[in-house]
Amino acid sequence: MSASLFLSFPPIPPPLAPRAWLHRSTLSLLAVRRRNLPLLFPINMSSDHHLVVPTTELCDESDFETIVSPDGLISICGFGSLLSERSARSTFPDLIDFRVARLNGFRRVFAHAAPIFFERGIAKPETKEISSLSVEPCEGETLVVTVFEIQKSEIPAFVKRELEFRFLAVVPESLDGKPFDNRAVLCARYSDEEFFQVRCKGSKEIYFQHYGRYNIDKIWRDDILPCRVYLRHCVLAAKNLSDVAYNNFLDHTFLADRKTTIREYLATTGSGIMEEEPPESLKTRYGG
Repeated sequence: MSASLFLSFPPIPPPLAPRAWLHRSTLSLLAVRRRNLPLLFPINMSSDHHLVVPTTELCDESDFETIVSPDGLISICGFGSLLSERSARSTFPDLIDFRVARLNGFRRVFAHAAPIFFERGIAKPETKEISSLSVEPCEGETLVVTVFEIQKSEIPAFVKRELEFRFLAVVPESLDGKPFDNRAVLCARYSDEEFFQVRCKGSKEIYFQHYGRYNIDKIWRDDILPCRVYLRHCVLAAKNLSDVAYNNFLDHTFLADRKTTIREYLATTGSGIMEEEPPESLKTRYGG
């Protein structure tokens, strides 16, 4: 793993004191910023310009508390594997009110290496087919997603499991355009710098536990391709939701080049992916 990756990151403030429902070990993984303020962060749109989108980042336990409903539930927004209710229930067995929604101003991109695919033996580093999905702000884009509720007590485990993402509070809406009453947690694009300084607390040893042991020295990349088993699962999950969700996934999900849609990819260099069966041990987990 190249040491040069870790030499020029700015320091971060010390962590806040933990509160009742968010465990100290989980809190220490979250970024510490001034709470409940709009966040502006750049998303690469091309090689020569950026789009800056205002949104709200959930940085510590008090931020998550602001979107908890009166009955102690918090909404989760699914855009990839969680388009499948079966897959969602494998992670959140007690989820409530699984439903389809629309999210404006974001696009899906296969642009980050996922350690879970290495752990499950479905990553193909020799062909760079190692990527999972994230979303990022993009003006004019609209995604068909899913939304469901979980108990707020499940959030620490959720944060730990989705360690490489930025947590945003977003307002989904129904397919006919009515905004939901509660904001939902969305896992969005993060950065290598923040992952190392914040989630790994500046420790190469912690980074190695998550990524280094798989010979990954850069997480967020523009030169990788979707994990084949995972891509097939997401496409099938969208298809099982509805034709609208299926076509939206094909046309509003991009490779890391942010130009090639999944529809184009499956018709060209990705042809054959949809005919490949997942390993027997993962047929339920990645069955669409």
